[in-house]
Amino acid sequence: MPPHAATRPPYLITTDPDRLDLDTVWGWLRQAYWSAGIPRETVARAFAHSIPFSLFDQDRQIGCARVVTDRATFAYVADVFIAESHRGRGLSVWMMEVVRAHPELQGLRRWLLGTRDAHGLYAKVGFRPVAHPEIFMEIHRPDLYRES
Repeated sequence: MPPHAATRPPYLITTDPDRLDLDTVWGWLRQAYWSAGIPRETVARAFAHSIPFSLFDQDRQIGCARVVTDRATFAYVADVFIAESHRGRGLSVWMMEVVRAHPELQGLRRWLLGTRDAHGLYAKVGFRPVAHPEIFMEIHRPDLYRES
């Protein structure tokens, strides 16, 4: 499927992997609370195996998100980030609306994400706390990138 795009001038969101500014995204993610110290190669592999969403102001990347999915039943939203200089403009809500509207992500049975502090944002696009947390299990290694 060709890349999906949405515009809200001067902003553009695209899933074109060739537009992803990997160095910029890595710069954000290696400092984010959920991925501090993440190696560039890990970010490259993660985005290559996901649907990448890149947010641009003109030609400058100012945000990102990625969706890990089988494109049939399940999607996990990860690495949602808006550059600090562009926060407070509704761009994160718009990006999540674009993510949820992506043609390859329709009819999915379950969407998941993890957040420490953005519950209000995700509630605006339909996310709710897990109804039955007792059915989920995890292996979580929060300091993995600091160990290497």
